[in-house]
Amino acid sequence: MKYYIIAGEASGDLHASNLMKALKKTDENAQFRYWGGDLMQQQGGELVKHYRNLAFMGFVEVLLNLRTILNNISFCKKDILSFRPDILIFVDYPGFNLRIAKWAKKEGIPTHFYISPQIWAWKENRIKDIKRNIDKMYVILPFEKEFYQDKHQFPVHFVGHPLIDAIAEKRQIPTEDFKKEFSLDQRPIIALLPGSRKQEISKMLEIMLSIVENYKDYQFIIAGAPSQEREFYQQFIKKSNVHLVMNRTYDLLSHATAALVTSGTATLETALFKVPEVVCYKGSFISYHIAKRIINLDYISLVNLIMKREVVTELIQNDFNKKKLIIELDKILDDKHREKMFEDYYLLEQKLGGTGASKKTAELIYESIHKPKD
Repeated sequence: MKYYIIAGEASGDLHASNLMKALKKTDENAQFRYWGGDLMQQQGGELVKHYRNLAFMGFVEVLLNLRTILNNISFCKKDILSFRPDILIFVDYPGFNLRIAKWAKKEGIPTHFYISPQIWAWKENRIKDIKRNIDKMYVILPFEKEFYQDKHQFPVHFVGHPLIDAIAEKRQIPTEDFKKEFSLDQRPIIALLPGSRKQEISKMLEIMLSIVENYKDYQFIIAGAPSQEREFYQQFIKKSNVHLVMNRTYDLLSHATAALVTSGTATLETALFKVPEVVCYKGSFISYHIAKRIINLDYISLVNLIMKREVVTELIQNDFNKKKLIIELDKILDDKHREKMFEDYYLLEQKLGGTGASKKTAELIYESIHKPKD
């Protein structure tokens, strides 16, 4: 079967690559063409566009790049028609994917969405487009099934979270080998995960690095994003006594004592690695105040949203400053606080449904194609 997959961000590249791996086991004749990244390329098939050229952050940046986005949509439609896939699989990236889905539905191409858009946070009116244009939806968060089926009467499949699989399959590197590879000393590691886009990385690291001199008994390591070049981070390394690890975030989290994490999927990844964390976020003044008025959530981190209570501290906008960051980092370095957080992390993992998300999704997709027509 021919699968056309569209993933527009680093997390989508990870989950789509694992889905491709599972699809190859389910369908020995699987052929892939996709928008994504390096991890998807490792699974074979043909990469059309890399996600590093697709991700635009915030309302202002989207407006400034509107022509590029519209050109990408037009090109994508033509490319899909040329490939003539048996099924079209969207992986998150809703602004782009839902536009393609509307068109694909009219063309008679089966449309499957893996990893739901966060319409439970904002743009809930997108449910109309989803119900109209998406044939199958596979959700990875437990409360999403309730949201779709109970609130909007749209049947979905809860398959569990693919991060559990990705982390379970990760080969553990001994701490001594990891430190030796990156010329680290014996001090405990505090991981810095500042995001994946230049705009947010610069904004987040400026504050994260401001506390380095207050923690001389620890070494700070920046997790370099796969979407960025090593040279981009040199400006930050030169200013502060920190190290950089490129494209090895999971290895870094495997050996970290604590972490400062930009809001997003990384907050959940950090929790699943059982690393105490402080969640941080600071956007542009305009984007933040627009978002504040249209997003109706009690929390911004996936950890707290899934647990429906505060498990990890969130420092947002003006609260994300040097003084408060020191206070919160001191807390997660304290043994008593850490013990409670570990207990919550184990409960979190249970709520996510265990391993097998990619395998379940691949089997459901394959079965839907081969299911006899009524």
